[in-house]
Amino acid sequence: MTAEAGKPLTLQALRGAMEGIVPAVMATASADGVPNVAYLSQVEYVDDRHVALSHQFFNTTRRNVLATRRATLLMVDPATAMMVRLSVRYLRTEENGALFERMKARLAGIASYSGMDGVFRLLGSDIYEVEAIETVDGRQLPATLPQGRSVSAVRELSQRLSGCTDLAQLLDEALSGIGSTLGLSPAMLLLMDETGRRLYTVASHGYAASGIGSEIELGQGLIGVAAREGTPIRLGHFASAYAYARALRDTAADQGLPAATEIPFPGLEQPRSQLAVPLRVAGRTLGVLFAESARDHHFSHHDEDALAVVAAQLAGCIAALHEGGFEAGEAAAVRNRTPQPAEPAAQADTAPLLVRRFPANDSVFLGEDYLIKGVAGAIFWKLLRDHQQGRTQFSNRELRLDPTLRLPEVSDNLEARLILLQRRLEERQAPVRIVKTGRGRFALEVRRALELAEMPG
Repeated sequence: MTAEAGKPLTLQALRGAMEGIVPAVMATASADGVPNVAYLSQVEYVDDRHVALSHQFFNTTRRNVLATRRATLLMVDPATAMMVRLSVRYLRTEENGALFERMKARLAGIASYSGMDGVFRLLGSDIYEVEAIETVDGRQLPATLPQGRSVSAVRELSQRLSGCTDLAQLLDEALSGIGSTLGLSPAMLLLMDETGRRLYTVASHGYAASGIGSEIELGQGLIGVAAREGTPIRLGHFASAYAYARALRDTAADQGLPAATEIPFPGLEQPRSQLAVPLRVAGRTLGVLFAESARDHHFSHHDEDALAVVAAQLAGCIAALHEGGFEAGEAAAVRNRTPQPAEPAAQADTAPLLVRRFPANDSVFLGEDYLIKGVAGAIFWKLLRDHQQGRTQFSNRELRLDPTLRLPEVSDNLEARLILLQRRLEERQAPVRIVKTGRGRFALEVRRALELAEMPG
């Protein structure tokens, strides 16, 4: 973006120059006036008056800043070649928190890209007040339209989300809209579990395998850090520290469980760009929207802004539905659903399917195939046991009141777990289905004889 005649430049307008595509230059001077110039790894936009610079080494630049608290930055906008000079004043250093984690993630990407994994390490985020901005004389390229998503695209997706009446529809519209309207694909949506220590995948778009049910620990990788700190984090280069070769360490063997009790995470093998935006409402994190790409610098700050707006609305919709609209929404969905043909009855000569439950983590296996674990596994086991007693109809309310499921009193995520279970059954083409039948009610359809086995442990 070039400066308009008579109109002062703002830091907001210079965010493209802070992407790191063209490294910034930092000039300082010692207390007795000896100058020093060095390249800078990162300039991070904080707000319209402040930037954060990466503190990595205690070198000449650092000593000069601590002595004089003054510096000058030279930045270049890669789209227009406009050069700007910032006069800045050092305020403080932050060594933890959301800003620090954002910069730490970006630095990890830069280090991995440049082969400096063992050298680049963020010690702190230095906060500076910007006292003056001036352009440097030189030839500039014509200004182009901002890269990223237009306001109209965000508005279109917002309207689609506001028309959703149940959680399943909301999740599907969000992920399909992020791909078709915002052009961010592949992408996935993860929700926080009842413990607040893990996130689980409830919807994805653009991956070869959906990964529904895969889990990430709080603080693990880009998704886990974004959730823990409650802040968007964007990477422009591959960073091994934030890759997802495996979603979780395999602890099954230590618990005497079958090895295959983790659903593979659907992420790209070696993503070159990643963007994680938390879903936050009333000061708490409900989940994370995550997009990635095999291209370097694929996501701009425009993409981050657009996804942040969508994430905020999505969090509000989830909270509103959870507080009072789920059951009414389910009733509306049932009224609008096209009737499905009845499933064929189970064949008398079909051998029973062995269903095993391991109580250590409520993991459930259909034959030799792992299905689900945790709260969703406990719910499924209860439904199967009741079905063997002749029941086929169930309600959300009775599940909430069942003490054997040990659901938390606040934010039990029951509807999300039922959706997760329903979709896992569909993906595995299991002979069992969950079908909504009315307001807060559903049926369990079983198309094959089952043999339930509670495993020791």
